[in-house]
Amino acid sequence: MNTFLLNITSPEGKIFSEEVQMLTARGVEGELAVLAGHIPFVTTLKPSDCKIVLSDGTEKLGTSDGGILTVSAEQTTLLSGSFQWK
Repeated sequence: MNTFLLNITSPEGKIFSEEVQMLTARGVEGELAVLAGHIPFVTTLKPSDCKIVLSDGTEKLGTSDGGILTVSAEQTTLLSGSFQWK
């Protein structure tokens, strides 16, 4: 499966920066998933659990207190006030 660069940052600094297969989170208009090649967009995130599928297919789970998700051709960035791994 294709991958894309995912960066997760908070006021404390960079939390995560790796090539991943998929990110799921909850935007203001509902659940969303980002895969490689997704069209560029920006959305506000609600506090929610996030699932990240790593390049090897394993999953990581975390919780965001909300924030902004920016998807571009080069990378995807999740800016959160607080992000905790589960």
